[in-house]
Amino acid sequence: MNDGHPQPTLRARTPIYQTANMMPIHTHPPSNHVDIRSQDAKRNITDFTISVPGSKARVIPGEESPSPRWPTLEFRLYAVAFLLVVPLMIWIPVRLSLPNHPNHGRYQHRLSPGWMFGRQVDNSDPQYRSFRDNLLPLLLLASSYLFSSTFIQPRLAPQISRARFVAAFSLFMTLLLHGTSTLKILFLLSFNYHLAKFPIPPLLRTVWPGVIFCCNMSMLFLNERYDGYRFGNVFPAFAVLDSWTGMLPRWHIGFNITMMRMVSFALDYVWREDPISNEVTPTEYRKRVTDSLPDSEYSFLNYFTYTLYPPLYIAGPIMTFNDFTWQLQNPVPIPRRARISYAIRFVACLLTMEAVLHTMYVVAIKDSKGWEGDTPADLSLIGFWNLVVVWLKLLIPWRFFRLWALLDGLDPPENMIRCVANNYSTLGFWRSWHRSYNLWVVRYIYIPVGGSKNVVLATFLVFTFVALWHDLSFKLLAWGWLVSLFILPEITARKVYTADKYGGRPSYRHICAIGGVINILLMMTANLVGFALGLEGTKHLVVQLTSTLSGWAFMILACSCLFIAVQVMFEYREEEKRHGIDRKC
Repeated sequence: MNDGHPQPTLRARTPIYQTANMMPIHTHPPSNHVDIRSQDAKRNITDFTISVPGSKARVIPGEESPSPRWPTLEFRLYAVAFLLVVPLMIWIPVRLSLPNHPNHGRYQHRLSPGWMFGRQVDNSDPQYRSFRDNLLPLLLLASSYLFSSTFIQPRLAPQISRARFVAAFSLFMTLLLHGTSTLKILFLLSFNYHLAKFPIPPLLRTVWPGVIFCCNMSMLFLNERYDGYRFGNVFPAFAVLDSWTGMLPRWHIGFNITMMRMVSFALDYVWREDPISNEVTPTEYRKRVTDSLPDSEYSFLNYFTYTLYPPLYIAGPIMTFNDFTWQLQNPVPIPRRARISYAIRFVACLLTMEAVLHTMYVVAIKDSKGWEGDTPADLSLIGFWNLVVVWLKLLIPWRFFRLWALLDGLDPPENMIRCVANNYSTLGFWRSWHRSYNLWVVRYIYIPVGGSKNVVLATFLVFTFVALWHDLSFKLLAWGWLVSLFILPEITARKVYTADKYGGRPSYRHICAIGGVINILLMMTANLVGFALGLEGTKHLVVQLTSTLSGWAFMILACSCLFIAVQVMFEYREEEKRHGIDRKC
């Protein structure tokens, strides 16, 4: 097919839809990137995706940049398809949520009074409800911390180091949130600190990281098994301490994030080397993560400050101990414009979520199984918009807490780079979804167990850990194994169907798009099982899609639409390349 553009040759630039698949999951951006981003401040379509450090594309001598496909007839037809299909994708869940729909009575009890459009709100998701209902107290807590950190500590108590101030506020906040359960947290923190500092015989040095992992995972299992423990069950005389539980009594529910920080401190200490950087603070993210600190910085004060740092304590994003401590000593410059832009993004995402919850009651429909008589298209879009809600309910808290940290002078990794609907590569998806978690897993699990040299086993171990870390349930374990299984076709395809060998063929881009469609279907299936419909709901959806003529007709139409969407994703990433951006996902 000749679409009016020069076909790629072996010397031309490798298409982005192949390079995204060729990039190993553990790859970090090189430190010598050359910024070829246009100096023109004019906005373009790629600005919808958030920029992250290390996303500047490399300049390869002799590389040709293909002309944009946006004005071609092919993409004009794609635009028409978007104008027809996207409004329909919005209208179907809105129609299913109208009061006059036959299934409305099945889920109405899950709805709450709303404030938008004169409609009720679907506030039934417990995870997001916890954030939404406590947004005002969180704003007050963040404001009080930032006021103290910015004005009180530097001016009224300059003799107190920043680490000591943060530690003191962290202790206050932990007591406020968890009451006397703070003592349990301090005990677990102390145990891990002494485990990391334990004099390791040379013969055990290589296995000690595994010991640290096993001990910390055991903490999570025991925390869950004994429901956070009760003082009265351990020492009856201390039962009175169980009466003050704080604002978040179930402290162990969020302890899994604290556990990741505990592991980060321990392994950064075990793997430490003599500092080699002559800089006061490494300026690049990768160097801040890998460059060891002086031994004196691996102190209990810095460890305590890091694990309970107020802006990131509740939900992250996750920073490594080395990165956090380097930045705490000498904060990296964060332009005021960048902070304001990030705040605007947060507000826009928050309002988008409110609009979705006020017009599409897909969470309530899913939890009530209120889909009797719905068509395959209805069921598919209930599942799709549940995944969108999952994305937004994670994106919004993460961006709130990251914004808090940015205002405090620390720059943690961005957790969500791309929209959930802008992914065609399984590996790329996991680089952009919960990115700080992915960076942590790559550093402390994926690379140590072999990385790309042992990709199948490493991937299996990673997603087994991810599933157990999220929830000790078969549903999440099934999700982890499904993801591991569904990654294999892409790994195989990128080794067999390479751009160097086949990139010059006119059909190459379209065959890659078919692969992208298959990837999307597999990713949606795994995430519907793990985070939306569960095994039973996903099974019901698959049966409806494959057992009726209307189901097969919808599947053909849906796959055609996904094919178009993947082509647009390819070109969107090519547009990023043309502006000097390579987000690696």
